Amino acid sequence: MLIEPYLELAFGFSPYRFIAKPCALHVGIQDSGPYQAQSNAILEKVFISITKYPDESRLEGLSKQLDWDVRKIQCWFRHRRNQDKPPTLTKFCESMWRFTFYLSIFCYGISRIWSTPWFWDTRQCWHSYPYQPLTSGLYYYYIMELAFYWSLMFSQFTDIKRKDFLIMFMHHLATIGLITFSYINNMVRVGTLVMCLHDSSDFLLEAAKLANYAKYQRLCDTLFVIFSAVFVVTRLGIYPFWILNTTLFESWEIIGPYPSWWLFNGLLLTLQVLHVIWSYLIVRIAFKALIRGKVTSPGRIRPRLCTLHSFLTSSLFSMPGGSWTGSSLACV
Repeated sequence: MLIEPYLELAFGFSPYRFIAKPCALHVGIQDSGPYQAQSNAILEKVFISITKYPDESRLEGLSKQLDWDVRKIQCWFRHRRNQDKPPTLTKFCESMWRFTFYLSIFCYGISRIWSTPWFWDTRQCWHSYPYQPLTSGLYYYYIMELAFYWSLMFSQFTDIKRKDFLIMFMHHLATIGLITFSYINNMVRVGTLVMCLHDSSDFLLEAAKLANYAKYQRLCDTLFVIFSAVFVVTRLGIYPFWILNTTLFESWEIIGPYPSWWLFNGLLLTLQVLHVIWSYLIVRIAFKALIRGKVTSPGRIRPRLCTLHSFLTSSLFSMPGGSWTGSSLACV
């Protein structure tokens, strides 16, 4: 996602140019693009029109046609695929922007709801409903969250197509639907709980990605472990037993089955299904990384948690071919 033009329009200056890029250069990330593949009209036509991953028979045919060996053609396709990927500098700047937003919005949200009665007693979410006042602080919290997720939704269609496009599209759609629906129906109290809970782990993932791009391996390992723990606890523990409990059962008990009860809880349950899928992937990744631990000194095994480059560099969970392949677990 090319964030610089949008931020310049919004703020009148470029955080990419004056903040993120200098930080990236300071930690040693080079301001250079990927290696450019040698110009070849025949291979370019195959790459654009037929396949980016030629099989063995096609490689043999191209080898005879061009009088190149198969290895050279494989290298050409690999370099050509890398040309379409954003350079590390761009990915670092994007993750820095996301980290800044997620951390800022989490701190803002928690500061607004920490002293509210419904943060400590979820039954308060439904007392006096729907006649509950909306403070300016909660209003701005909603607007900022909604604007951000709309930007993520639109950027999916202009960004490089990722393997997790469909699942992230579903996530953004459900999130926008929930934020809009809860605001229209004045379910702001439970809505703020849902948003704050989801923001609690997102900035940790972006921080791990930043450490990964900067090649701070130990820091990346630590941040990934913390992110995994927070994600699983909040999505599989707090969310179903705190959020879903109040929307499914406490709301039914206090105000009864209001007309939009089914739609509201249907969207929340959709998010829970996604939480289960993502938690399974995180645990599976962490387990595979642990069993592939690398001995760095006698008697010591260092888990290669940040060897999962395609996981950390994608917007969330990249699934090549629907499963984790050897290349996904390649050490960076």
